[in-house]
Amino acid sequence: MTRARVLAMAAAVTALIGGCTSAPSTSPGTTAAAGSLTVFAAASLKSAFTEIGEQFKTDNPGTSIEFSFAGSSDLVTQLTHGADADVFASADTRNMDKAVAAGLVEGEPVNFATNTLTIAVAPGNPKGIKSFADLAKPGISVVVCAPPVPCGGATEKVEKDAGVRLSPVSEETSVTDVLGKVTTGQADAGLVYVTDAAAAGDKVTSVPFPEAAQAVNTYPIAVLKPSAHADLAHRFVDLVTGEAGQKALAKAGFGKP
Repeated sequence: MTRARVLAMAAAVTALIGGCTSAPSTSPGTTAAAGSLTVFAAASLKSAFTEIGEQFKTDNPGTSIEFSFAGSSDLVTQLTHGADADVFASADTRNMDKAVAAGLVEGEPVNFATNTLTIAVAPGNPKGIKSFADLAKPGISVVVCAPPVPCGGATEKVEKDAGVRLSPVSEETSVTDVLGKVTTGQADAGLVYVTDAAAAGDKVTSVPFPEAAQAVNTYPIAVLKPSAHADLAHRFVDLVTGEAGQKALAKAGFGKP
């Protein structure tokens, strides 16, 4: 067999193999699954982000999403100690700044919501609490967030601006823990976000107070540099800051950033 004939046969075999192999494709309008997304988010975001997460899975078929909800200060501590996550959503800029300073954030964080405090009391307000100053009265057991937690920082600011010093029976690491102390009868009142009081439904009565307007918390969100799924992480941030995400946040009681 001549060299020219051998080369011709080899070319034919190559062409045949190429014709039988095709690149994987997706149906028009469908996004291929890209893996699992892990989101670290402030405890107060649980209701809204759970809803947003369902929308995210619908928009990205085959993709899973896992949330870790806790106090923002606890979350940033976990991240700086090597915890794996793709997105971080904080209940204040102070804790997001810590993540930025640690070199964990890709690009610039984006503010996506605001929240304010309210007083949560037992249904019907049996202690007759009508103002922030009432929380300092003898015989009133009050629970607050610890100072490093965003809701704790907001509480300290309100105390300073109102000239009222509280003597809490406990300081919790997340706003949901404060709410839990009230709903289980372990405290007469707790300083929580308006969103948490709303989510609790008839388990608590909310007592608004004007001083809360002086301590509004702004919520930032960011993609994390160690993310193994940066594209998905950016899609989630876009969803949170977009129309659908903002609608879910507003329904939960959050304000505009």
